[in-house]
Amino acid sequence: MARCLGPLLLLLLLLLLLGSPSSEGRNRCVDAAEACTADALCQQLRTEYLARCLDRAAPGGCPRARCRRALRRFFARGPPALTHALLFCPCAGPACAERRRQTFVPACAFSGPGLAPPSCLAPLDACEHSRVCRPRLLAFQASCAPAPSAPDGCLPDQAPSCRRAYAGLVGTAITPNYVDNASARVAPWCDCGASGNRREECEAFRGLFTRNRCLDSAIQAFVSWWPPILQDQLDSLQDPGHSLLQVSSADEPPEGSSLFFMLPVLALQPLL
Repeated sequence: MARCLGPLLLLLLLLLLLGSPSSEGRNRCVDAAEACTADALCQQLRTEYLARCLDRAAPGGCPRARCRRALRRFFARGPPALTHALLFCPCAGPACAERRRQTFVPACAFSGPGLAPPSCLAPLDACEHSRVCRPRLLAFQASCAPAPSAPDGCLPDQAPSCRRAYAGLVGTAITPNYVDNASARVAPWCDCGASGNRREECEAFRGLFTRNRCLDSAIQAFVSWWPPILQDQLDSLQDPGHSLLQVSSADEPPEGSSLFFMLPVLALQPLL
C-alpha cells in the first residue's frame, strides 16, 4: 500500500500536518469535512468510501461498483446532518465549489473513462432494471416534483425531503454531481446528443436535475438548515488541544486497517 501513496500524497500529508484547512476562512465545505473527521462514525464511513474509490490498483482501474456501494453505505449509515453537510455545503467561490465537486471522488463514482459523457438513456435504463436504483429514482421524482398550485412552484416543506431523496441517488447508476465549480448546478454524467427517437424521454430525465426549480431551491436553501450538530462539532474543534490527527478515542480505523490505510485519507483531507 505504501507504493500506492506516491510522492504527491506524501507531500499532501506533510501539508496537512503543517497547516489546518481552517486557514481557508469561512469555507463551509472545509467546516463540513472537519466536522465529519471529528465524528467517529462519519470519519470511518468516509475513510471506507475514499479507500474504495481511490483504489487504482483494482483490475481495470476504478472499481466503480465497490466505490458506489461504499457511497451508498456512507449516506445510509452516517449521521445525516454531517453527510448532507458534505454534499450540500454552500459555496461563495470556485475554490469551495471545486472542493465540493470533488468530495465524492467523481473520477470514479460519477464520470466514465471517456472524455465525452454517454447518452442519458444508458444510466436511465440501468436504473430502471436495478432493485437499488429504481425505488430511489421514484422517490426523488416524487420528493422534488414541482407543485404548480404553490406560490413559488414548490411546496413550503419540500426541501428537506428533496435533499434526502437526492442524496439517495449518490452511489447508484445515475449518480449525480455538481457539473462545475462556478455554480450549484447538478446532473448525472450523461447528455442527450445521441438518444435518437428517445430524445424526448432523455431530455425529460435529464431535466429532473437540470431544469428542476424545486431541487435547485432545496440545494441553495441548505444554508438556512445548517445543522446544529455540525456547529456543535465545529465548536469542539476550537479546543487548542484538538487536531485532525487527534480526535476522540472512539474514532478508530476500520478493523484490519493500518496506518498506511489511513494515510491517503489524511493526505487528501484538504482536497476532499
